[in-house]
Amino acid sequence: MINVAVAGCGYWGPNLIRNFNGLGDCCMKIACDPSTERLGHIQNLYPSIETETDYDKVVNNPDIDAVIIATPVRFHFEMAKKSLEAGKHTMIEKPMTASVEEAKILREIAEKNKLTLMVGHTFIYSTPVRKIKELINDKDTFGDMLYVGCRRLNLGLFQKDINVIWDLAPHDLSIILYTLGDNLESVNCQGKAHMDPNIEDVCNLSLNFKGPGFATVQSSWLDPNKVREITFVGSKQMLVYDDLEPMEKIKIYDKHVDSPPHYDTFAEFQYSYHYGDMYAPYLQLVEPLKTECQHFLDCINSGEEPITGATAGLRVVQILEAANKSLKQQGAAVEIEAE
Repeated sequence: MINVAVAGCGYWGPNLIRNFNGLGDCCMKIACDPSTERLGHIQNLYPSIETETDYDKVVNNPDIDAVIIATPVRFHFEMAKKSLEAGKHTMIEKPMTASVEEAKILREIAEKNKLTLMVGHTFIYSTPVRKIKELINDKDTFGDMLYVGCRRLNLGLFQKDINVIWDLAPHDLSIILYTLGDNLESVNCQGKAHMDPNIEDVCNLSLNFKGPGFATVQSSWLDPNKVREITFVGSKQMLVYDDLEPMEKIKIYDKHVDSPPHYDTFAEFQYSYHYGDMYAPYLQLVEPLKTECQHFLDCINSGEEPITGATAGLRVVQILEAANKSLKQQGAAVEIEAE
């Protein structure tokens, strides 16, 4: 039985507490937050869970085996470092840290102490994203990947310590890396700050892959409608993933364009457009966060590297850091070092 503590009981922490509390092979033991009001809310929901305002007491508690950190990103590094140095398996909400240097330090400590370090890229544990990976990897049917277009838009919530790329794009970046693989070369990023002069609230990010792959990520806190959509375009088929759809989250379009292999005159040149059917595959939906929490426990027991382990979390932070550099250089390409 793995004894778990969750640090941070604001927006996302209660969801983690609910899921760990419902899993059979762990004990959701302590909820930690500086706000006694938030802790009182948790205790009303789960009377058996202990509460604590002092994080140091949690990580130094010999009864705790694993710590989950669900706080603003500016606290991730110091809190995770204390947890790992105290010998606790650690899960951190996305993004992993505020810098590449911090992420590398945490990975090194976890490896040295033989501890599980995992990042909460929840969408990787969702049924639709796993189905997408299966579909686009079928080259005979889907063809070669041409490009991916992501739109993650809404009105707010405005953050005070990170820009919109750091807030929203980690979801899309983790999905892209999981489904397409990691052969990134460079990123370009442009954006504007409207509400706070120091924090961009609208950004467009381009990811350049080795070979034909290309991806764009549009992130905004200044849109009237909430949009959560990713389009995958292959040489034989196209796929749209709309996370806001209650049932048909994936739609596959039998559409593509062919160009003639050769032509002698311009008059002979014509694109050939193929318009086929659309269908939505059946998906047995399970709460991704429950799958993620169970995977964390399984990796602690087996010693295996999590799907969204330290290296995967570090990679996303590398892209975010490169995007910030590109923003300061008016969208110039910034190379991504191989990890």
